[in-house]
Amino acid sequence: MSHLRTGSVLRRVAIVATAAALVGGSLAACSSGGSTSGSGSADDLAAALEKGGEITYWSWTPSAEDQAAAFEKQYPNVKVNVVNAGTNTEEYTKLQNAIKAGSGAPDVVQIEYYAFPQFALTDGLLDLSSYGFGDLEGDYTASTWNSVDFDGKIYGLPQDSGPMAMFYNKSVFDQYGLTVPTTWDEYIATAKQLTAADPTKKITNDTGDPGFATSMIWQAGGQPFQVDGTNVTIDLADEGSQKWANTWNQLVSGGLLSDASSWSDEWFKGLGDGSIATLIIGAWMPGNLEASVPDAAGDWRVAPMPTYDGTAVSAENGGGGQAVTKQSQNPALAAAFLKWLNNDQASIDIFSASGGFPSTTADLTSDAFLNAKSEYFGGQQINQVLVQASQDVRKGWQYLPFQVYANSIFGDTVGQAYASKGDLNDGLAAWQKQLVSYGNEQGFSVNK
Repeated sequence: MSHLRTGSVLRRVAIVATAAALVGGSLAACSSGGSTSGSGSADDLAAALEKGGEITYWSWTPSAEDQAAAFEKQYPNVKVNVVNAGTNTEEYTKLQNAIKAGSGAPDVVQIEYYAFPQFALTDGLLDLSSYGFGDLEGDYTASTWNSVDFDGKIYGLPQDSGPMAMFYNKSVFDQYGLTVPTTWDEYIATAKQLTAADPTKKITNDTGDPGFATSMIWQAGGQPFQVDGTNVTIDLADEGSQKWANTWNQLVSGGLLSDASSWSDEWFKGLGDGSIATLIIGAWMPGNLEASVPDAAGDWRVAPMPTYDGTAVSAENGGGGQAVTKQSQNPALAAAFLKWLNNDQASIDIFSASGGFPSTTADLTSDAFLNAKSEYFGGQQINQVLVQASQDVRKGWQYLPFQVYANSIFGDTVGQAYASKGDLNDGLAAWQKQLVSYGNEQGFSVNK
């Protein structure tokens, strides 16, 4: 995937056929005993490291092997077997199958934030509270911590984050006399100006991506998914959802978007030759541009994402952390590895060097990180923009406890509105209808 990280949730995977298996039986699993915390204590972590043993870690991050090697060097009594079980949904299918079968799960597993609720619900993850993980809350940004903390039960530790910003091709903007937009109205006006000047140039690409759409609704103030145990409310016609759909409709119906699919060869080509002028995307994107669009070095810059009224506000797009599964035969050792992986500076430095955008507040506020100049981005101190975006993430967002399934049917619902250049509100309504039916079939009490 050439340096793609957890943000690669945007890469589409063939998941429709397997998505139903990700949630099937989830409520039955919950009712069979519910989530329980590890039976150990914080002192058990040090003892487990001294005793040693062997654990398995599922991850697709580029840094996983190097982090495991560094951990083994520091703790020579421990062997970490790193397994790439597939990217996002491929891995989630295997993990859910292992949870249902009662065997085959790793000790430690990588999970994106949008999928955490589903695996917490299926009772497959260990509550790490008894190991003192709750004391680590202040080490992470609020939005990422909230993604692993469910009513005081800590099901993992954040690794990275994806606060959204606007990446733009300055050379294209300069060539056509474009002003960097600060509001969505200005963004649409810029899109029209650019395509009018050169029909081969588009402001951005979007063919219908669930991760992008939910992040944009999040930024717009929407809260379409409300979850309280097994009670779920879905309202994809709430004010924020409509605000985003009505805005984005102007780009879709106006033919102002590139039809290059994200992460395709065509997409990378467009980012390189200037035919795609901006990306509204997570803070993990710089490493992808550097690795996959090297010829555009010096052309790109980073700015805050446009807003509806000029008031700074962002959302998360991508990112995730790691969890310990309940099937682990050595939970204390697995928890100790997880704590080192996402809370030890040596590990975080390895992760950051691979292009990761950290979730740890100490790193996000360090002078070295904030003041680093990016040669690729023309010497801009891009982390200052991205860190500010992390501080501007809107609070209160929730994902569905069957979000993996929800994302899998996005193309058949909202995606059809994109394809026909129709009304995205109609697509959201079709998505909601299917989600309500599915949720009720799975044993949730879904309101609309």
